[in-house]
Amino acid sequence: MEIKQGQIWVHYKGINKRYEIIALGKDSNTLEDLVVYKALYQGEFKFGQIWIRPVKEFLETVEKNGEKFNRFSLIEE
Repeated sequence: MEIKQGQIWVHYKGINKRYEIIALGKDSNTLEDLVVYKALYQGEFKFGQIWIRPVKEFLETVEKNGEKFNRFSLIEE
C-alpha cells in the first residue's frame, strides 16, 4: 500500500486515533524511508502532535492478545 501526503489513517488501538500524513522522508544517516504524521484527536498528547516512524513499521502487522492487526489502516485518501 502506498502512503501519500494528506491521507487519513487510523491506529489499531482505537477508531478515534486518526492521523493525517504530513510528509514522507528519509533518515539522513541510514536512508530509511520515514513517514511524518499528526494526531487528529485530543488525548494523552495535544491535538496535532507530530509523530515520525519508519514506513516499514507504520505498515507492519502487530499482535496483541493473540490477534493480528495492521498497525495503521488507511481510511481516507
